[in-house]
Amino acid sequence: MFEHVHGRAGEVLSRDDYLTDFSRVHASDIDLLAKIERGQSFQEPGSPSWEAFAAGDWPAALRLMEDEREPIASYFRDTSARGLTFRRLRVVEFPVSPYVQWEMHLLRLRAELGERIRVLPAGEIAELERDAKLPEVVVLGRSVMYTVIYDAEGKGAGARRFTDPGLIRATVAEFKDLYARGESIAAFFEREIAPLAPPAVRRPSAQLPASSAH
Repeated sequence: MFEHVHGRAGEVLSRDDYLTDFSRVHASDIDLLAKIERGQSFQEPGSPSWEAFAAGDWPAALRLMEDEREPIASYFRDTSARGLTFRRLRVVEFPVSPYVQWEMHLLRLRAELGERIRVLPAGEIAELERDAKLPEVVVLGRSVMYTVIYDAEGKGAGARRFTDPGLIRATVAEFKDLYARGESIAAFFEREIAPLAPPAVRRPSAQLPASSAH
């Protein structure tokens, strides 16, 4: 699955160019935003909730996440009025990583406010990942698709941009197949995430010199 994506070069965009292009296409007349998330640990500097989580302050991370409720609600009110549907498939490995545990709280909030999110255990797609893991894909409408690029630390570093209609149609078809196999995030969260203790986040040792902690 997604063999048509693996190995394709696409147009490589820097992070800034990707965000600019994404915003331009997102603001156009599209009806679908489809996203596959496969990685189990990312860094999201600039997110107050993620930064609190990364610092080991779980109560603050959840509190700051709740502060995002109205901006997220506003975004989904706008997309709904435009006829844009946002579907996300989140692949999860077990045991759940600290990052995914944090993100699941955010995704549950986003689902409450309008995003259509399903969760699929990685074990259920093992046969599809014999040669390579699923790509981190973002599809905007029927005209543009990206595979997101991350650096070694898990920070967004840009994307590969594709505009071939046949490639995008094939990707959307395979996304729909996987999405249909997923479980609602509400059910997954209550069973797998809600019972978990706060995640243990490894932080740099205070004994290390500052230059070695980055």
